[in-house]
Amino acid sequence: MNDRIQFISHQKKQILLVDFSNCPPDEVEKISRAVPDYVTTQPRGSVLVISDFTGASFDRDAIRTIKETAVFDKPYVKKSALVGGGNLSEVGQSLREFSGREFTTFKRREEAFAWLIED
Repeated sequence: MNDRIQFISHQKKQILLVDFSNCPPDEVEKISRAVPDYVTTQPRGSVLVISDFTGASFDRDAIRTIKETAVFDKPYVKKSALVGGGNLSEVGQSLREFSGREFTTFKRREEAFAWLIED
């Protein structure tokens, strides 16, 4: 899981990169279940997250798990960016409605990194 979920440094900011790229639904679900182990080790309201869904596939169970994780992580997350195309806007809308969190969507990681570190 370490290659799919990791804290990285970008312009002196710590960002949690969750890499769902090109994953089938069962792997999306597995990765989603592991995210809280990383997020909850950080202070509340401090985590910057990029979730890259480029080329990922979803089914009902994967989407449900992503939504549950988003609710659980909410107290720890400062900003969240979603990366990818296709049906990502639908997934993002579902996440926003279910979790009460804001997710900004980007086509490329570089755009998401730039947005996350601005303040």
